[in-house]
Amino acid sequence: MTRIRVLAALAMAPVAIAAVLLLPTPWMLLLAAIVFLAALWEWFALAEVDDSLARGALLVLNLLLMVALVWGTGGTAATLVLFKLAVVLGVLWWLLAMLWLVHFDFASDHDTHARVFKLAAATLAVVPAWCAPGLLHNDGPAWLLLVLMTVWATDTGAYFAGRRFGKRKLAPRISPNKTLEGLLGGVVAGVLVATLGAWLIGAGVAALPLVALVALLTVLFSVVGDLLESLLKRHVGAKDSGNLIPGHGGIMDRIDSQLAALPVFALG
Repeated sequence: MTRIRVLAALAMAPVAIAAVLLLPTPWMLLLAAIVFLAALWEWFALAEVDDSLARGALLVLNLLLMVALVWGTGGTAATLVLFKLAVVLGVLWWLLAMLWLVHFDFASDHDTHARVFKLAAATLAVVPAWCAPGLLHNDGPAWLLLVLMTVWATDTGAYFAGRRFGKRKLAPRISPNKTLEGLLGGVVAGVLVATLGAWLIGAGVAALPLVALVALLTVLFSVVGDLLESLLKRHVGAKDSGNLIPGHGGIMDRIDSQLAALPVFALG
């Protein structure tokens, strides 16, 4: 399984890197929208929206919200205020999501009200996370690549540190395989990559402590994103959000950490 995961990651990473570095911001946002909407489709399944027509209608509504945000920019970088507001809203949502992790049984009863909460959470998580790459890419593609690499390093560090040293469970009811040792390994790897990467792309030495602080918050929030998806899967007894990516599950399984990390990094 580890070999399959590594091979799949090696196949996907160059595509993501090329898209960030080579595409202009509008085309990058279009590609990102496809990925995030695919993740939304899987989220709707975890919210137990089984009817394809209903899921399609919900997907269109979220797409229209994205289009409205783009239209509201007026086509100029100077008016990205709506994207910025969406990012702030996204960070506030992830702060609220921490309470959901504490109260595991909230919205777990599979009735209509539980579904409404999960559908609202989907929009609050995905749309701001889609806006964040637009802001970062507009400031410079290297900054967007940096946050992606920070989360990749976090996931990798947590995976291998957890396998080698993991003993104490982080959130056994939500994600039994995650450990405090893995979390520490992920934090160290993520902060190191972010700080070194920021220096390489031109951040002054005086700014590096602030970069490290933003990276630390980004890494911690990425864990919240990962845990929230695990909670949603536990509610419905699912192992993965999908089966599109060999060894990784679905699209949402791959970007759950990024959903929380991107708005935090962009705001930072």
